[in-house]
Amino acid sequence: MTDVPKLYRVVLQVSDLDRAAEFFAKLLGAKGRRIHGARHYFDCGPVILAILDPAGGGEKARPNPDHVYFSVGDLETVHARAKGLGCLSKDDVHGEPAGDMVERPWGERSFYAEDPFGNHLCFVDETTVFTGR
Repeated sequence: MTDVPKLYRVVLQVSDLDRAAEFFAKLLGAKGRRIHGARHYFDCGPVILAILDPAGGGEKARPNPDHVYFSVGDLETVHARAKGLGCLSKDDVHGEPAGDMVERPWGERSFYAEDPFGNHLCFVDETTVFTGR
């Protein structure tokens, strides 16, 4: 099929755009850019991570119900930034601490984190990404 849709933007809702932009800038190591309205965009490869504060439209922010996954070239550096921000997950994944850099049963070396607004994040060593192929 030649006309398969391409994913270009993922939106995470937050309740404080300035705080979220500062948090993600530190975690991702990129400043991003404010977009007209209540959005802040971060270029994450070909996909944009859009941080959205829906309060301007009279809505309450709702955290994403599942994890958003990022592949990274230097997992240790991103883990250190997440640790410094105090956002490493305290949960377990298949019996291992989610916030630790661990090789998961499916072969990915990863760690899990959570932003201050309840959005779940996972960072994976780009050399171990599992795509099911």
